[in-house]
Amino acid sequence: MSPPTEFYQPYAELHKTPNGPGDGRPTAMKIIEDEGLINKWSNKVILVTGSNIGLGAETVRALHATGAKLFMTVRTKSKAEPVIADILKTSPSQVPIEVVEMELSNMASIRKAAESFLSRSSQLNIMINNAAIMASPFHKTDDGFEAQIGINHLSHFLLFSLLKDTLIKSSTPDFASRVINISSAGHRMNLVDLDNINFEKEGSYTPMAGYGASKTANIWFANEIDRRYGGEGLRGLSLHPGVIMATGLTRQTDPKAFEGFDMSKWAPIEKSVEQGAATQVWAATAKALEGKGGVYLADCGVAVPADPSGEIGGNDFSDWAYDEEKAKKLWEYSEKAVGVA
Repeated sequence: MSPPTEFYQPYAELHKTPNGPGDGRPTAMKIIEDEGLINKWSNKVILVTGSNIGLGAETVRALHATGAKLFMTVRTKSKAEPVIADILKTSPSQVPIEVVEMELSNMASIRKAAESFLSRSSQLNIMINNAAIMASPFHKTDDGFEAQIGINHLSHFLLFSLLKDTLIKSSTPDFASRVINISSAGHRMNLVDLDNINFEKEGSYTPMAGYGASKTANIWFANEIDRRYGGEGLRGLSLHPGVIMATGLTRQTDPKAFEGFDMSKWAPIEKSVEQGAATQVWAATAKALEGKGGVYLADCGVAVPADPSGEIGGNDFSDWAYDEEKAKKLWEYSEKAVGVA
């Protein structure tokens, strides 16, 4: 997948002079309004992982306003119930929101979740892989994978694999199905070492190295979806949502992970949760993206190449983000790792 040569950025002007959370940058709901989709998507089905807090919950809130059928994946149903009640209080749509219980650190749970979804819906137009952990101390998933690559990438790879046929079947001439992976500017901190993907080599793991690798994997995964299935009406997109502190993402973060980072530099570009969800909602709904995929987005537009010496945290991509050969190899590894080869 080659890097883009054109950088469509319809909200660029609003991002020129950021002034912290709640400034003039668009919110997720503003995107829905701008796309003219309030109660216009009664024929769509959308699944969002990790959707009881933070960006996931706000994404469900905005997309529910379209009239689409929403499925939330959460660890336990009780965590979703207050979020659903709050959304339905103000949403212009009253379509019921469904819950799928899923533990991302357990492959058996993911398989069970896919079965649960498919027993309730024969259609899926948009899959938003939002759930993640960030910069955690080294630990493993129930299946023995390093936790960040396991939860942030492999869990979603398995879920996608189990729902892929439904995504393809649901594609229509006027709306190709979309898989949207929430990556991060943090992908610039590390690419995926396919010979040490679980950081088994002594001294190779740091919380940020693990996070960076998992976020690069999100990009490669989306690009490879697009390369393999774009011709069948299934597009893959990835994105950086922005710097958002109030999401719950850092609940497992190693307290030492941000040592050496000058957090004050990020204050102007920090977004509210409502603004942070805007790019993934734009990825899901933008008419300008119809029939397009294999691109990394940021600030509700197509991201630009990074200055390698520049600050991490902006709307740009690394020089390895579009490495097609490594993306293919990651896909092949992932198929074997989750048992779908």
